[in-house]
Parts: sequence; structure tokens; C-alpha cells
Amino acid sequence: MTTINKDEIQKFSNLAEEWWDVEGKFKPLHMFNPIRIEHILELCSINFGLNLINNKPLKHLKILDIGCGGGLICEPMARLGADVTGIDASKKNIEVAKIHSEKSGLKIKYLNCSPEKMSYENKFDIVLNLEVVEHVENLDLYLESCSKLIKKGGLMFTATINRTFSSYIKAIIGAEYVLRWLPIGTHDWNKFLKPEELVEKISKLNFKIENIKGLEFNIISNKWKKGENLSVNYIITGKKN
Repeated sequence: MTTINKDEIQKFSNLAEEWWDVEGKFKPLHMFNPIRIEHILELCSINFGLNLINNKPLKHLKILDIGCGGGLICEPMARLGADVTGIDASKKNIEVAKIHSEKSGLKIKYLNCSPEKMSYENKFDIVLNLEVVEHVENLDLYLESCSKLIKKGGLMFTATINRTFSSYIKAIIGAEYVLRWLPIGTHDWNKFLKPEELVEKISKLNFKIENIKGLEFNIISNKWKKGENLSVNYIITGKKN
């Protein structure tokens, strides 16, 4: 069995050359990155007792970024001191990520694979599933594979989009058709997951849910912010028991 949806992989492979164009097709992710990194650091500091004043607070921690794309999260995690592995089912994405990390002078391990194909003997402190679960096949197998890659006491961050009327208006009509932030067809509303659905699936895999936050875009400040509104984007943090 596989978690790879070939149509979804092709969709992102076609855009691979644009990953690092801050004004290109992936501009929304570049805008999204600061709040995602801030949230990950905050929860990691609590769980692992990190000193965020240190310029390498993630030193000695192993991070796996699944569906890493061109490396937009891998690179800042590496700069913060983490031992980073990024995997993606798109060969073109991995090629782009490798080239950019080399130009940036960063040591990141990139693999063209999906989580169920990895060795479960090599476990990580942190697994990042950021805007990925809505694009995979066989979600249960995907999450089970992720859970096998995390050390006891480690964290899994899962960010996705809620299946609500608000998310259809904002994430599809607004982002794809009106603002043109994303190519039309990037998302399928029927694949979005309600937080309670994802919490149930993650909890069954021996995780304790530590935190659930909503992520909202503020049109006035032109920035993303964290809050309690889970109606569109949200992120769940689970700790492996």
C-alpha cells in the first residue's frame, strides 16, 4: 500500500521551480512560515526545555519534515541547529530543495520517498506534517507510518485545513479564484479534515494531544496570527506516549 496520490504529486512537481520565489505561486507559504516556525519553537521549548535565547536552540534534536517541498521549513529548522531530514514524494521537489540548501550552505538530508518507505529504526524527536494530510492517499496508513518514526516523548505537528463553509469560501474561492494566491485546483474541500476527526486518528496512535491552535490571516496587517479560531487553518501538536 502507498500514501502517495500521483495526481497531487504531479500538481506540485509542476510548480517545483517556483518554491523559492517569494512572489511566485508559493508566496502564501512564505508568508505563513514565520507563524509556523514561532509556534513550533514555542511548543518544542516547553517539551524539550529549550533555551530560545540560544541562536541554535534546536541543536541535538532530529527533525523529519514530511512533504518538505522545496525545503521552506527544513532550512530555517537547520539554521536553528536541528539535524534535519526532509522527504517528499516528488523527485523534482527534492532536486530543488537539495540545490537551494547547498547554495545556502546548509547540511540537510533530502530523500525522495514517503514515510511508509522509511526505516522505522531511525526515529526522530520531531515530525512535521505541515499542509500535507489533505493531499495524501490512505490517511490512516500515512499517520501510522509517521507515528512509527517518532521517539517516545517526541512531538508531531500536523497542520491542515478544516472542512467548513468558511474554509471553502476562504481557502478555495478566496485563495484560488479571487486572490489567486494558489493555482486553481490546489485543494479539494472534501479532503479537508475537521479537528475532531484528526484528533481521534492521532490519539489512537498513542499520542497525547498537547495543543490545538487556529491560524488566521489578518488582511490589515498582511500577516498570519495564532488564535482559537479553528474554522479554516489549524495545527495540532501531539506528544508520543
